[in-house]
Amino acid sequence: MRYGFCDSAIGPLLVAIDKDGLRHVEFVQGERPIQPAPEWLRDDQALAPFIEQFEAYLAGRLQRFDLPLAARGTPFQQAVWQALCDIPYGETVSYLDIAQAIGNPKAMRAVGAANGQNPLSIIVPCHRVIGRNGNLTGYGGGLPIKRWLLALEQEHCGFTLTP
Repeated sequence: MRYGFCDSAIGPLLVAIDKDGLRHVEFVQGERPIQPAPEWLRDDQALAPFIEQFEAYLAGRLQRFDLPLAARGTPFQQAVWQALCDIPYGETVSYLDIAQAIGNPKAMRAVGAANGQNPLSIIVPCHRVIGRNGNLTGYGGGLPIKRWLLALEQEHCGFTLTP
């Protein structure tokens, strides 16, 4: 596993890849901080194309990532993460919406758990999932970062959502 860091307005992000593609985009600070494993190798050159896309997204110049994704998870988690990727830039959906999208409308709590295990923060846009009542719910980087990401997207997609 090779890794690097992306410094941003929302704090440093750990980015890790392997031969299959992007494996981790994690917050170094926040509710569930992560650090590289001792056996991982720092490789800023290999991570440069990935970091460039993060920087463009965080500057409001990129709305959809074009990166090889290689997140590891159960088939259920993979289905949830794929449904997250289908949420348009600047829009939000509820956990119920995601449960319905994967054909299991009673799985809202399981969807929430899979959302919380997403190893590709921002790339797989779990920040776009909110409570059915419109309230912001948990986020690995913390609610202020979730709010910041949603505001960034809404600013650059031309409309504002109201809860």
